[in-house]
Amino acid sequence: MNYNINDKESLEKFICKNWNKVNIYLDGIQKDLIIPFYSSIDIRESKTKFAPVDHNMYPAGFNNICTIDLEAAIRSMGNAIQQVQSDAKVIGILPEYHTKNSFYLENLFFLKRLVEDSGHEVYLFAPNEELFAGQDKLELLTHSKFPLTLYKAVYKDGQFTSSALPNVKFDIVILNHDQSSAIDIDWRASKIPIVPTPLLGWYQRQKHRHFCYYSKVTNMFCNEFSINPDLLQARFKSVTEVDFGQKEGLDKLANAIDELKSEIGANKKIFVKASKGTYGMGIMVVDSGDEIRNINRKNRNKMDVGKNAIKFTDVLIQESVETAIKYDDMPAEVTIYQIGGKSIGGFMRANSEKGTDDNLNSRGMVFAKFCISEIRQDQEHKAKEAVYSTIARLASIANGYEIKDVL
Repeated sequence: MNYNINDKESLEKFICKNWNKVNIYLDGIQKDLIIPFYSSIDIRESKTKFAPVDHNMYPAGFNNICTIDLEAAIRSMGNAIQQVQSDAKVIGILPEYHTKNSFYLENLFFLKRLVEDSGHEVYLFAPNEELFAGQDKLELLTHSKFPLTLYKAVYKDGQFTSSALPNVKFDIVILNHDQSSAIDIDWRASKIPIVPTPLLGWYQRQKHRHFCYYSKVTNMFCNEFSINPDLLQARFKSVTEVDFGQKEGLDKLANAIDELKSEIGANKKIFVKASKGTYGMGIMVVDSGDEIRNINRKNRNKMDVGKNAIKFTDVLIQESVETAIKYDDMPAEVTIYQIGGKSIGGFMRANSEKGTDDNLNSRGMVFAKFCISEIRQDQEHKAKEAVYSTIARLASIANGYEIKDVL
């Protein structure tokens, strides 16, 4: 098929010059879907394309949003809460349970402040008896020594309550727990809104399903504007019924890698990812299927289980997008945060211990705040940020189709 836009430079110019038109089109698709309350999208930019490589529905890292972007983020947070429940006043945040991770606590502090600054009363709580060791609350300190209070809660009759907060009734609960291990709660019986939906935690969600929807949405977008869709996505395949521990399904996986390799070219590497993986776990970068056929025990163990001992059985294989971005001479990638389907900020992840086509979400990574501020039409100096934001919106719309599947 012939397209009007076939290279990165033309793509950047088009989105820059047609920013309003692009967003009106995306608004039209988005209005019929439940878009994730918030999310973060990891984006790689090579010499020839841009592509999302991961999408997190329960993002951490809000401490990395730059000061310039905070005003827009507060506004978007208020709008997103109002969309869920127009008269909501009290918001509960249900976080991950690793309370000794001071960097994660830093994220919670800034997320809590973001919700507070949008005009709401906010409490952090956890329905986990073991976490509190007989206490009704925990006093915690973030990496920067900001204080946080986490309250013990119970879930009963479709609501969360805390004995330490006897007069508090949550109007909305914001979930910041990815459920790599499912929380034992009947979420469908909840009498209050819980956002994003807890029905797509990593105990159930599959990356390959997300990227199938992303491909569908992106192809529609590209057909609308005559853009070559290869400029906005990495090619991929999925393989099911793989057991690295028992060495089952490895030949099938290796063959799929070789097939994808033949499609994208001999000079490209392949990312092998657990389809339920998170935190940069369950990822390998390979040159050929033989690396899977001859995989050693150490790498089999690495690919077999992830966070909270979740067993990996489905695998996503994805074209490696060799990053052209550098930060302090380190290979880097961009993460964009969205609230209510609109981009509100981001950061750059850089890693001095990795190469340009490696997994950067691993030991040695550092973060730099990446201000996107408010992008407007015809701002040539914001052209790349406009492309990143467009990709993030496409990913959120794809996630909307995932949500539709489970509701």
